[in-house]
Amino acid sequence: MNGLLALALSMALPSLQADTAERINGGRFTVVAHAVDRRLARSLLESATSADTFPGLPRPAARVTIMVAPDQRRFREWIGTAAPEWGAAIAFPDQQRIVMQGRNAGSDAGDPLVVLRHELAHLALHERLGNLPPRWFHEGYASAAAGEWSREDVLATNIALVTRGLPSLAALDSAFYGGAARADVAYALAHRAVVELAALDPQRGLTLFFRYWEETRSLDRAVRSAYGITLSGFEQRWRSRTRRRYGGLAIFADLGLSAAVLLAVTIPLWFMRRRRNRRRMESLIAQDVAAERAREAETLEELLRAEPRPPDSQP
Repeated sequence: MNGLLALALSMALPSLQADTAERINGGRFTVVAHAVDRRLARSLLESATSADTFPGLPRPAARVTIMVAPDQRRFREWIGTAAPEWGAAIAFPDQQRIVMQGRNAGSDAGDPLVVLRHELAHLALHERLGNLPPRWFHEGYASAAAGEWSREDVLATNIALVTRGLPSLAALDSAFYGGAARADVAYALAHRAVVELAALDPQRGLTLFFRYWEETRSLDRAVRSAYGITLSGFEQRWRSRTRRRYGGLAIFADLGLSAAVLLAVTIPLWFMRRRRNRRRMESLIAQDVAAERAREAETLEELLRAEPRPPDSQP
């Protein structure tokens, strides 16, 4: 998660001088963690140092501090109240600092190595371009750099892609603050946008684009220079391709869900009706059997009454 509000949030970060946390150093990284997270801290450090390059960017040089919170209470204290509730980790680019949850994080926190890679990508992008990238690009780039392809799964079940269409890239920024469900869609769309942008140059990806962006300080001019297309043209391409790729899947998923709900409602009703019809049929059969027996008894009685008497004998 991008820490673009780092100045405000950093006021909430406590000093670690009185804390019992340990510091583990390696390369340009320092991991700060408590004993309970020592093994996790070493895994994070190994992961960070072994894969310290990011797509289209030069190798980062800034020193990075990674703080592992031992529990949810201290995680919230360290990131501040301005951060969203669903965040598993927060990057503070201006300080080159990351705060993430430790071993006691919930299952929704995700793979800590992937989460760390995501946050490190934020720091690497900030080191090269400062505050130039908008929120959608920051999140999309970090997601793509971390290989979070599963984020796009949410698009395959989002019927809003068909009924309401995709938001603009500018409007996408505000979607990150609209709650967890809306943010999931925003992350997925941002991921797709950055992947689509990089695919415009299969050989160099984002390399030239980042160079032009740094030189011109303009996103539109960088897109024009690197890919020969306007930013608005790219946006139309991204919206069209995303809707075409995932819109049909969303409709299919929506129909599948509707069918499942319909079956869940109708199957019990069908069994109830079948049971009621079976009972009604059993009742009709019993009535027919009783009526048939009554007719047989009546016919037999009529036959007995109609049987001729033998003639009287003559003397």
